[in-house]
Amino acid sequence: MSASRKVRRVPLHLVVIVLALIWLSPSLGLLVSSFRPRQDLLASGWWTAVATPSEWGRFTTGNYQDVLLRQGMGRAFLNSFIITVPTTLITLTIAALAAYALSWMEFRGRQVLLMTVVGLIVIPLQMTLIPVLRMFNVLRLSGTFPGIWLAHAGYGLPLMIYLLRNFFGALPRELFESAYMDGATPFTAFLRLVLPLSVPVLASAAIFQFLWVWNDLLVALVYLGGYSEVAPLTLRLSLLVGSRGQDWHLLTSAAFVSMIVPMVVFFSLQRYFVRGILAGAVKG
Repeated sequence: MSASRKVRRVPLHLVVIVLALIWLSPSLGLLVSSFRPRQDLLASGWWTAVATPSEWGRFTTGNYQDVLLRQGMGRAFLNSFIITVPTTLITLTIAALAAYALSWMEFRGRQVLLMTVVGLIVIPLQMTLIPVLRMFNVLRLSGTFPGIWLAHAGYGLPLMIYLLRNFFGALPRELFESAYMDGATPFTAFLRLVLPLSVPVLASAAIFQFLWVWNDLLVALVYLGGYSEVAPLTLRLSLLVGSRGQDWHLLTSAAFVSMIVPMVVFFSLQRYFVRGILAGAVKG
């Protein structure tokens, strides 16, 4: 890249840096506030602890100890993992198999089934909450981990199937023809060809599903609202806001605890996320 071109791109880089700082400032403020004592947090803004550390730069880990050990966020943190990880695995497994069948397997009613899946994407999940809750009550799945796994998987499957089907359908047909000529079964082709070639889009789908389930409040509130022993972080945090609305030092710590895992997941898998979003955009 020539020097003149680099100079012309300096304003663009400055704008991007400024936007990134603006975007990150709420998270930075939440992080700083979560370590400040209650009296300092109520007396001044978080930026004062950074600008004048000699006067306001007192930090403590007591907020996190209180939240995790005495406010039930530690158990809720574990519950969120128990809910999110199996749900993501279940959704991706079913979606990948369904997307492969809709892309490369010939059977009667395939197009109708595909249109049905696409149509389910636009149906608001709020319309299904009461019927599904009644069914879960009959089956005794309300307030259980299997029940919330099935609920989240059901709500996430249409979009995941649609995304994966678009990518699988863009794979070269010659790959499958060669595999079938060598004696491979459709399931073998799925395991040996489709899955290795689809790592970026599978990672993107996993990020979408993981972040949605981890940050979900509505579904957890409906199906787990009365069962505190299986409540995830979002539900516990909403209860904490209602019961301890004036304890900002606890709320900031609890909020950052709920944020840290999605941030780690996104930044650690960012390269796969970008590749998956772009995958299939240009065929050939």
